[in-house]
Amino acid sequence: MALFTSRVANPLSRALAARSFNCSATSQAQAQSPVQSQFNEILGKQLEDIRAAGTWKTERVITSPQANSVSVSGQSQPVLNFCANNYLGLSSHPEVIEAAKTAIDERGAGLSSVRFICGTQDIHLDLEEKISRFHSREAAILYASCFDANAGLFEAILTPEDAVLSDELNHASIIDGLRLCKAQKQRYTHLDMQDLENKLAAVRSTSRMRLIVTDGVFSMDGDVAPLVKIVELAKKYDALVFIDECHATGFLGATGRGTEQYLGIRDEVDIINSTLGKALGGAAGGYTTGPANLISLLRQKARPYLFSNSLPPAVVASASKVFDILMRDTSLTEQVARNTQLFRQRMTDAGFKIMGDNHPICPVWLGDARLASEFSDEMLQRGIYVIGFSFPVVPKGKARIRVQLSAVHTTEDVNRCVDAFIEIGKQKNVI
Repeated sequence: MALFTSRVANPLSRALAARSFNCSATSQAQAQSPVQSQFNEILGKQLEDIRAAGTWKTERVITSPQANSVSVSGQSQPVLNFCANNYLGLSSHPEVIEAAKTAIDERGAGLSSVRFICGTQDIHLDLEEKISRFHSREAAILYASCFDANAGLFEAILTPEDAVLSDELNHASIIDGLRLCKAQKQRYTHLDMQDLENKLAAVRSTSRMRLIVTDGVFSMDGDVAPLVKIVELAKKYDALVFIDECHATGFLGATGRGTEQYLGIRDEVDIINSTLGKALGGAAGGYTTGPANLISLLRQKARPYLFSNSLPPAVVASASKVFDILMRDTSLTEQVARNTQLFRQRMTDAGFKIMGDNHPICPVWLGDARLASEFSDEMLQRGIYVIGFSFPVVPKGKARIRVQLSAVHTTEDVNRCVDAFIEIGKQKNVI
């Protein structure tokens, strides 16, 4: 024990031990087996292909809390952040942070267990109750992420006797979740209700149950699903409706209840999946909310729920505090709507094409991939953090810069962003 303590306490011993380990690791790397060499060659080729295709993703490093203004490694001054999913600005809200700190003190750092063994605390049940009440549904179930919620749902409820009809531009997590189920799969053209109806008619007589699956808001284009028509078709063809509300919950609609409220309908969607990792505090976590029997079944069958650790107390408490804020006050929801209107109006008046509906996701159409990349780089030089998207994230010839508004952006922030767009847009003959 004395020898162990001495080695830990002595910085020189630690450095020598680390050097010895690194030399050993290097020696092992040099003495790879044939199969290890082959594996590295395969990986290397894939990495080269990604770089050659121009789709290599470099992660900028933020050295401050998430906010309207952030410090970015390599930048001498803070930059205005217009590319976060922090729609309500709650990621660094003092009440949310304090709730997380208190939860760590009172409930610990984590549960070291899945929910059904010893991973359920009272705060998990309290949050699930708040979620279902917020959405006016019977019950809710928490997951580690909405990706997990989408991965766990379809396999648990759909059989080969059933049919699922999915918008072609649904999120990757929905696509992956549907791959896990054995239902008859139909993909309808994006937002094309005639195509959806044709496919509903085709599977009506061959399926026990039909489920229409759509994003509430599509994150690359900022367009909103035609939910009124989808609900109408669901009733006509005896189908159920599922929506993923990750880019709607908390801020879309007058009180942030999402796509239904935004489009003026109420309690017509059967199943809602959403995230705690965007507008609702931005930490982590996702959920499904809907009929009580569905939630009970998911607790018994959904594999990501059964085989993943429960959400840590700090995440649960911070999300719970966000729901408290939303259910007592709509000012943040109203502010992000005002910022969205200001940005879209000024950019449109300046001659830019802004894609999507009246949503805080505001894709600025540029078309050319190189132009989008250069444009976003020049925006960063002016202290505005935005990201250009091009193929394969979006179709060829449809490159854009996706701007995302937040409730914590001031009017001055929004105007500064627009002014930078106009200055660069004129220099590059975009407007």
